[in-house]
Amino acid sequence: MGKLLVLYSSRNGQTTKIIDAMRDELTGYEVETADLHTLPKKNLSKYDKVLIGASVRYGHFHDSLYTFIHTHSEQLEVADSAFFCVCLTARKPEKADPRNNAYVRKFLAKSPWRPRTLGVFAGALKYSEYNWWQTRIIQLIMKMTGGSTDTSRDLEFTDWDKVKDFARQFARQR
Repeated sequence: MGKLLVLYSSRNGQTTKIIDAMRDELTGYEVETADLHTLPKKNLSKYDKVLIGASVRYGHFHDSLYTFIHTHSEQLEVADSAFFCVCLTARKPEKADPRNNAYVRKFLAKSPWRPRTLGVFAGALKYSEYNWWQTRIIQLIMKMTGGSTDTSRDLEFTDWDKVKDFARQFARQR
């Protein structure tokens, strides 16, 4: 059985939920997870594959993502690796393609690492978990991008079939 390291940056739990859904598809691997916010130090040569997933909040990835990548860039370059982004803009089909996603492009411009595989998934809008200021900021962003500003319910935009397909393909690729 191979070893697969999954590193993640999650703010409201949707990225973690996506990784949990991927676990069942990563057959043939012993999966180890680590939260990037803890700034883990890892020897990536101990793993057959490395998967990094990170969410976007207010247009930015958490700094811990870039800290990890800069610290481990040489190891990441030789690893069989993949990266996926979780963002609300991916609720629109054209933005759900890594080639058309502004956050993936921003990530690639800022990162020295070039993952072999890229993915992007729509996240969730969890108005029930936001404070007053967060709600107003997100409502403004959603209004500007044609999204829901209805705070009476949470919305999940994640395409779970796409998530599982991504995980299966990554697990199979050599």
